[in-house]
Amino acid sequence: MSRKQITGIGPAPRTGVDDSGCPILHVDMDAFFASVELLDRPELRGSPVIVGSPAGRGVVLSATYEARAFGVHSAMPMSRARRLCPQAVIIPPSHGKYSEVSRGVMEIFHAITPLVEPIASDEAFLDVGGARRRLGPPAVVAAMIREQVLDRYGITCSVGVAANKFVAKLASKQCKPDGLLVVPADQVVDFLHPLPVSALWGVGERTEEALVRLGIRTVGDLARVPPGTLQRELGQAVGGHLAGLAWGRDERPVSAHVPDKSIGNEETFATDIDDPEVIRRELLRLAERVAARMRKAGHVGRTVSVKLRRADFTTINRSRTLREPTDVAQVIFATACELFQAAGLDRVRLRLVGVRMENLRPAGEATRQLGLGERETGWREAEQAMDQAIRRFGPDAVLPASLVRGKLDEIET
Repeated sequence: MSRKQITGIGPAPRTGVDDSGCPILHVDMDAFFASVELLDRPELRGSPVIVGSPAGRGVVLSATYEARAFGVHSAMPMSRARRLCPQAVIIPPSHGKYSEVSRGVMEIFHAITPLVEPIASDEAFLDVGGARRRLGPPAVVAAMIREQVLDRYGITCSVGVAANKFVAKLASKQCKPDGLLVVPADQVVDFLHPLPVSALWGVGERTEEALVRLGIRTVGDLARVPPGTLQRELGQAVGGHLAGLAWGRDERPVSAHVPDKSIGNEETFATDIDDPEVIRRELLRLAERVAARMRKAGHVGRTVSVKLRRADFTTINRSRTLREPTDVAQVIFATACELFQAAGLDRVRLRLVGVRMENLRPAGEATRQLGLGERETGWREAEQAMDQAIRRFGPDAVLPASLVRGKLDEIET
């Protein structure tokens, strides 16, 4: 297995690269889900492998770099991935294995510094400034993390070392797979300005199109545009944000306790669905999952949003902010149904629906105002009792009646 080290700007980390002003690491596992699957299938190393549903209509969860060479990438519809790379071996996901390895990798990070900010199950920011005296300079710590992950789990990761989170994340992406890239603090501009403008956080497809129309194709091009012009063309917030990033400015600290911004679930149907009853039943199922996750995390939320993807992949998002925060599935479900109805998609074929709660806050901080004639106990208490039954007897121990009928219909067909 390769031990590629990329230094990009400057000599190798162990031979004198200036990382004195670079306490931030971004560690990103390489093709994480696929790499974990190959631990049990070593004969597939070097072959194009896709992790996703072999027969379903979901999306690619992960792909080896051999599959990516054909244009396959995560979140791509599986149908398209199979067309791009028909020779790929498709492996169904094993979420339990990923969670186990992810926990172990995060333990390695926490043994080095308490300042660990997980971004996903396979990546995290670390502030290793306080570990210098104990473990050495940041580049040495980065190399040690890579060795420990490989030795313990047999998978590789790429690490960016820089002065802030934005540059560290770009660095880890630039050195993938299985690399280490240090961007010295005094050479950030040299690193950033040749990159395409799409490399900047916040530059999506539409923003990139707007910038290209202005003749802005690289980060250096953008850096030479007056901030006022960017704000006039892109809006105050976006223009100011991009103007700062173009010069490598990012003041955000590594936060070891990042609150959830939203909690959601979505489902891709096996075949396109245009039956409103079936869609509402799926909205109920998703609302139940979201509410249970919120109660488990100790959150309530005020904004309900639904995601509706048509058969032609057009995606419609609708949201509504409630008068009071909630963690009650029946409230979330009722609001989701109203949003679905308002979207005007009755008898329109859908391939995916999703439900999400936003504007979260700790449940203990939320106050509840009883309506006139409303009982002190109701759906919330009933759903909390359901949580207890599910924890003891399993996920299908208690279900709303309509979901039970749906299961019976599936069995009959």
